[in-house]
Amino acid sequence: MDILWKGLVGGLVTALIALASKRGNVLPGILPLAPVFAVIALLMVGAKGEAAGFRTACLAGLRTLPAYLAFLGGCWLLIGRLDYRLAVLGGLACWLVVAGLMFLLPAAR
Repeated sequence: MDILWKGLVGGLVTALIALASKRGNVLPGILPLAPVFAVIALLMVGAKGEAAGFRTACLAGLRTLPAYLAFLGGCWLLIGRLDYRLAVLGGLACWLVVAGLMFLLPAAR
């Protein structure tokens, strides 16, 4: 049942983004910044009752911000040259590169 309500929250946010996209372009761009998935993840980690694990999850979430910015920047740069679907794929490629570097480089030290 726990997974069911978390899936419903994710589905609700997706539906809100879809509805908002019919009324403009700003709100659909802002809604993904709502910490819906972070809330779900932190509730799951917090249910274990370990403050240190909760803090670790918070820091891991913060570490994803540069990769998210790379994704949005890649999409922004590519949309003038490519179809929007390819721009999103290019943004995902940027995200993968930055996320990979962020999590692999510290292990190499």
